[in-house]
Amino acid sequence: MGKKKAAITGQLSDIDLRQLRIFKTVVEAGGFSAAEPTLNLANSTISNYIADLEKRLDMHLCERGRAGFRITEQGKVVYEATMELLHSLESFKSKINQSHQKIVGNLHLGFAEHMLGKQNKSVVNALAMFTRSAPDVNLQITTMGSDDVTGAVLNNAVDMGITVLSHPYSDLHCLTLFTEEMQLYCGQSHPLFSRHSSAITSKDLQQYAFVESARLLPGREPFAEIVSWNKKARAHHQEARTMLILSGEYLGYLPKHLVASWGLEYQLKPLLPEKFNYTNKFEAIRKKQARNHAAVSLFFDCLQSNL
Repeated sequence: MGKKKAAITGQLSDIDLRQLRIFKTVVEAGGFSAAEPTLNLANSTISNYIADLEKRLDMHLCERGRAGFRITEQGKVVYEATMELLHSLESFKSKINQSHQKIVGNLHLGFAEHMLGKQNKSVVNALAMFTRSAPDVNLQITTMGSDDVTGAVLNNAVDMGITVLSHPYSDLHCLTLFTEEMQLYCGQSHPLFSRHSSAITSKDLQQYAFVESARLLPGREPFAEIVSWNKKARAHHQEARTMLILSGEYLGYLPKHLVASWGLEYQLKPLLPEKFNYTNKFEAIRKKQARNHAAVSLFFDCLQSNL
């Protein structure tokens, strides 16, 4: 019986690395169309890159078509190997940078969505300071749900993040940056909107539907009473949750500064703020054994300097 021909012979070229990076982005985006904005490539071009990569590796990496996008078992192996390869390349760059006392390469930041407000000017100032200090570093910022930021840092999908942690992580180094106040709201067409605030009790809330946010998940509730709330919808992203609350059919939590910045103070009513308001703490997070150590450490220093 003849041996199966090796899929990769010779050295990896720049085009090989580009195809692997495109494949990684497609997997993380969940499909070709979803990856278009990040890659700034047309769907057909992305498809050609993936087809060329499959031919190069002699592997079938993903299913795509009317049924949607799905990564194959071979694709999972290639994705994991790609993550290891890109991590090794960043580590190599970092070590060379340190030897020359000059930071170059890439820094990928993962930010929790809609955190821009008066209270986090430190992040904006840190970005300016970092860019002046390391002008040869290419910055990439990806916004995502708060829990997704933590996972992206732990899985090396991003170099560091700024988010609200659900609980402490022994593998992460953290720096507290700022806080945001969360309020429980109802929309203008909700029965509680027209009722005088003094006439609303926590017992009244039990009869209405809630939209679930991350802090309303079991075991993460800021208040014991939340356990018994009727959570009929789920929207862990702020914009989607806002739409559901504005519909008048659901009660839910939103950041106070976001409601103000979107000009929704007259369309949304806070409910029992003295009882159900809580505070989120935003932290910069990185792995203790971080890749791209020089750039990550510098950005952490820039954040610290602007607190």
